Amino acid sequence: MLHLVQRLPWLLLGFAVLWLAGCHARHAPLGNQAYVWQRQWTPALAQAVQKNVDVVHGWRVLAAEVDVQGQWRVFTPDWNVFASTGEPVVAVVRIEGQLPQWDEAVLRAHVQDVVTAWRAHGLSFAGIEIDHDGATARLPAYTHFLAALRPLLHSGERLSITALPTWLDSAELDKLLAQVDEAVLQVHAVQSPRAGLFNPEQARAWLASFARRMHKPWRVALPAYGTRVSWDAQGRIAAIESERPTLVHGDDASELFADPSVMQAFVASLDANPPRGLAGIVWFRLPTDDDMRAWSAATWRAVLARTPLKVSLLAQVGGRREAPLHDLLLLNAGNADVPLPSLVRLDTACKLADGINGFALQRTSQGMFLLRTQAGLLRAGQQLRIGWLRCQGPAAMHIDAWSAR
Repeated sequence: MLHLVQRLPWLLLGFAVLWLAGCHARHAPLGNQAYVWQRQWTPALAQAVQKNVDVVHGWRVLAAEVDVQGQWRVFTPDWNVFASTGEPVVAVVRIEGQLPQWDEAVLRAHVQDVVTAWRAHGLSFAGIEIDHDGATARLPAYTHFLAALRPLLHSGERLSITALPTWLDSAELDKLLAQVDEAVLQVHAVQSPRAGLFNPEQARAWLASFARRMHKPWRVALPAYGTRVSWDAQGRIAAIESERPTLVHGDDASELFADPSVMQAFVASLDANPPRGLAGIVWFRLPTDDDMRAWSAATWRAVLARTPLKVSLLAQVGGRREAPLHDLLLLNAGNADVPLPSLVRLDTACKLADGINGFALQRTSQGMFLLRTQAGLLRAGQQLRIGWLRCQGPAAMHIDAWSAR
């Protein structure tokens, strides 16, 4: 016993060394940056930047774009808002992927103007990012253009690009990546909309493949939004509605949504086992109070801060003065945005009912149900009126567990 006591300090020291080694082996959570993709500066956007300085440590801001006709547009942010955060800011220049060709000298001059303007406003200007979803066949021309941009940057400023998984099979990718200081691999909305917005297994495979090709720091762009895709009668995409509404409507439409629970699990896997060279995450896009297709602020902050998500979708019967007529309400009492349930079962004691806001009444031998007729999202802390019912006595609703996923 005495012998054990004499050895105890050494045993404790050994355990401490092992514990510290284990802590060192654990990876720190990947840092968060965010794309600010709004083309118009609003008070809600300024508030969103200011409220998220504790979870976002870098901004990538849409500064200019070239559309499919080759027209150049410049967007002016509130410089003071970004300067006040003290975080690095990257000016993003978007070049339409379907642009058939460009005048390299003219486009380079436009980018030079952007760089000059963004340096002049007291920002922690970190460089530029070119967002060009070009075809793989045009990678040589893209590489040449990036080489022409490098002399525009000062020491410490970085040249970045948005990289696509479709380029991974090209031998030209190595030459392209050699021209940049960093890259952001986009793994959302890069396949046919029929395949969905994001697939975690496919994204993991793309990240592993990109890590073998990229020999400099890189980041991954992950989705924090939803989008509505419409197809015409011939099955062609008629419109994609995301950060901007569209007046075009097709014969068939689907709501695509980046499930926060799926994204949080994916981030946890990256934190635990990041691919080689992965320096962080860039979220697309910073949500605002007036952006109905982005995650709610509560969900966004929970995912970025690695706070557990609580899914709590409740069905309630709201009383009216003219009872026995009652409103049917869905309430999201959690901090996770959730898809609308596909089915809501009504109490059989109620004889009259109807659905609204994307729900329709269906009667079966098992009772009355509200059937979802169009996909949608109920944001954290919000409620939605989905119908009404008339009952002589107490009324109740029930949501099948599977239907809320």
